Amino acid sequence: MRDSIERLKPTPSSIVRATWWALLTPRRVVPILGVGVPLCYAQAYYSQDAGATALGVLMVLTFVALAPVSYRVLFPDGLDLSHGAVRLVIYATVGAGVVLSVLVALPRLLGMGPTFLGERTSLAVSVGLFLVGGWGLGRDIAYEHRVEKLTRAAEEAQLLALRAHFDPHFLFNTLNAIAEWCRTDGEVAEAAVLKLSAMLRTLLDGVKENRWPLERELQLVRDLFELHLLRDRGLFELEEAIIRPLPEVSVPPMSLLTLAENAVKHGPAAGHRGTLHLSIVKRDGGALVAIENPGRFNGPRAGSDGLPTLERRLKLAYEGRAKLSVGPASEVARTRAEIWFPGEAAR
Repeated sequence: MRDSIERLKPTPSSIVRATWWALLTPRRVVPILGVGVPLCYAQAYYSQDAGATALGVLMVLTFVALAPVSYRVLFPDGLDLSHGAVRLVIYATVGAGVVLSVLVALPRLLGMGPTFLGERTSLAVSVGLFLVGGWGLGRDIAYEHRVEKLTRAAEEAQLLALRAHFDPHFLFNTLNAIAEWCRTDGEVAEAAVLKLSAMLRTLLDGVKENRWPLERELQLVRDLFELHLLRDRGLFELEEAIIRPLPEVSVPPMSLLTLAENAVKHGPAAGHRGTLHLSIVKRDGGALVAIENPGRFNGPRAGSDGLPTLERRLKLAYEGRAKLSVGPASEVARTRAEIWFPGEAAR
């Protein structure tokens, strides 16, 4: 996920190309023409020089080509004065320099007479329009691109979440077990196929959702445990302490699946046979979900994607209000993982 976001960071050259391309959309062309055409008309009407109209058109085109680009290159992350307003001074200098070059220096170089936009008062207005217009267009384009990047990052995160929350080794092992059951126990094989297909369908639905009810997430966790027990009935015992009715909270899809899969993978599947304990209680206006498994907690594993991805998803979904913790349980030889989901009133 972090690498994906890094790849999305724009370079100056990409900012220039993207800005020019974005200016061609109707929602920006129309207001540019709405300001540029009257300025060119005023330049032609109040100026005596025959080249005044062409000079006005050149000023508008120069503004379009340079003003939004200048703002975005200098302020790629938005207006930032943390550098002592140095970039803001540079931006103002660029604007004043462009306006004076086109409306003052160029007419003198060409031997043109006075023009409307070249007068002192008009020059001040033109510099103001250049700076404010560049800021408005550049900020709007940057916001649009930021939304697009976040959308792509969210899509990548959803696919990563699907991969991280459903261990492919477990899937392959289950399919191999089903193949064996087809020869030895047709009823168990049929039950496993139906359970696995239902779970995969739910997983694919979850990738498309931002939130869904806690009840649906709970069923997904139960399906996962049942699939493990179909493969090995003696792998573990499941104890539940779930309050009814469930707290009315919506949760990110597959947010509990990582905890459930880790509980089996690092507990019974790693040789620590015993009891898995699943509990849900109401707490502080939300829901506290906990999964305990046999096996000592040895700290986070280096290179693991599951819990870091889950932590980022919770932070984005609840703006830092959800709480995730994994550590030793009250019994030293057990591990406890829990998530507190804030209720609607707590958000």
